[in-house]
Amino acid sequence: MEYTQLGRTGLKVSRLVLGTMNFGPQTDEADSHAIMDAALDAGVNFIDTANVYGWGENKGRTESIIGNWLAKGGDRRDKVVLATKVYGNMGPDGPAWPNHDRLSALNIRRGVEASLKRLQTDHIDLYQFHHIDRNTPFEEIWQAVDVLVQQGKVLYAGSSNFPGYKIAQANEIAARRGGTIGLVSEQCLYNLAERRAEMEVIPAAQEYGLGVIPWSPLHGGLLGGALRKEREGGGSRSTSGRSADSLKDSALREQVQRYEDAVDKAGLQPGDVALAWLLGRPGVTGPIVGPRTREQLDSAVRAVDLRLPAELLAELDEIFPGPGPSPEAFAW
Repeated sequence: MEYTQLGRTGLKVSRLVLGTMNFGPQTDEADSHAIMDAALDAGVNFIDTANVYGWGENKGRTESIIGNWLAKGGDRRDKVVLATKVYGNMGPDGPAWPNHDRLSALNIRRGVEASLKRLQTDHIDLYQFHHIDRNTPFEEIWQAVDVLVQQGKVLYAGSSNFPGYKIAQANEIAARRGGTIGLVSEQCLYNLAERRAEMEVIPAAQEYGLGVIPWSPLHGGLLGGALRKEREGGGSRSTSGRSADSLKDSALREQVQRYEDAVDKAGLQPGDVALAWLLGRPGVTGPIVGPRTREQLDSAVRAVDLRLPAELLAELDEIFPGPGPSPEAFAW
């Protein structure tokens, strides 16, 4: 496994991030623990989750599964960089109560305490804001984070799904306040088929020293051999959700077919190529992989050692051209 610094910090993380969104809803606790053990054995030390994972009446379930795994001991907690998120509503079932979601100082404090309890740990290495909160000023957010850092409950703060201007705003206000490091990472939707992050999000992250953590690196399975699996009658992710909806677009379907043909010609696997492409992109710390099985994890780990030939990279840019950085992407 390769390691890199998380943004401008001294923290070393694996080039693959183990995503856990499937733990609970699709993968039971025993299999989830087996996947985390296998990831650790492979050198993956970066585990990402969120307080809302488990969803609906089971929200928080994923953190609990991770917490039970950490409680098994064997230096599991000391070996991993643990990241979770706050924003989604974690209030009791029934009519929504105020102050159980978003990024008020009250909800950040409440969210941290609840996550620590479910995760069975005394600190969160990377605490991420799952979405922007237009109603809470960053002065309040950073005040809450500063207290948590002083208490030793949070080490670093990161963002997720932030536009470039919010990354800049957050870190400029952090710099003016002093005493806080500001955002150190941004978790965004980024893959071969969805490259809009290249316009402003990734340049902003690079300018402010944030590590970029792409989510959905296979675009919901679209880049994992979706058409091949469709022909073979397999791959549930290829026949539902974002992947299936995307394939209804004839132009995108043609792009995906060209992609799979190019990958086949190179003698490679589509999912491996999609991950390897991201690993070679400027500013990317590591993509989030969300395996539901041990086999899917093994496939993702292979991609770390894959170096794509220049001719294939050029062909991928022709098939999935990015928008280019702004303002050139939309101005002269």
